[in-house]
Amino acid sequence: MARFASYDGTQIGYGTLGDGPPLMCLPGGPGRTCECFGNLGGLSSSRQLIMPDTRGTGLSADARDPLSYRCDRLAGDVEALRAHLGLDRMDLLGHSAAGELATLYAAAYPERVAHLILLTPGLAAVGVDETDEQWRAALARRSGEPWYPAALAAVQKMESGDESLENRRAYQPFLYGRWDAAAQAHVDAGISERAQPVRKNFYAEGAFNPAVTLGEVARLTAPVLVYAGELDNLPTPETAAAGGRVFPNATVTVQPGAGHFPWLDDPGFFTAVITSFLS
Repeated sequence: MARFASYDGTQIGYGTLGDGPPLMCLPGGPGRTCECFGNLGGLSSSRQLIMPDTRGTGLSADARDPLSYRCDRLAGDVEALRAHLGLDRMDLLGHSAAGELATLYAAAYPERVAHLILLTPGLAAVGVDETDEQWRAALARRSGEPWYPAALAAVQKMESGDESLENRRAYQPFLYGRWDAAAQAHVDAGISERAQPVRKNFYAEGAFNPAVTLGEVARLTAPVLVYAGELDNLPTPETAAAGGRVFPNATVTVQPGAGHFPWLDDPGFFTAVITSFLS
């Protein structure tokens, strides 16, 4: 693991794993560390994964300015790491909430992006959001699962304001294609109470300006992969498809039977798609 000083002096920690051409991987959450990636389903066997921890999490220092946790401002840390590593252009992957961060980075620095992977991404940065009806319909697709009643009750408690870790753990089965031992072991990977300021400020007012970002990404020449899980609820495959349509050179892939962390559900399928896209 290593650290470097970002644009404002904040120390950013990052790790590398594997051999091959570099792929920068941004963890979502917001506020989750790169521990959640593991080796990305074995992708590290063919790529060098560069995995920074968001400021305020993991090996990275807390920020002096809480608003520097805002999604658009975090793009400055991504650019600082690229420059620190001496990469002229890079392949970039953003998972979940970091899909929005990766999108804003590509919009601001299009000449620095060779390939862009938006992995089960948030798409608010380009004005693509699910309706409440779409989200609830996606939850209902899992109604045949034995864990469904308890997980749905936890969702309802979350909507009523219960943000406790205990309740959060109770609705996690919705995020996985299979609620098996690997999924249950992954639930808390990279999550800590320390990251609360990141979670609080990531979506702060001013983080997104979809009208401007849409104009910027319309000029993006890099190939874009929008990657969804068939069983995911945020985004659903339908929302991911809508997100893909805003990029001029995008492919949308839906992994069968996968949830929000598709590299856990079928590593072979996942690594084959990502490797093919990057090739």
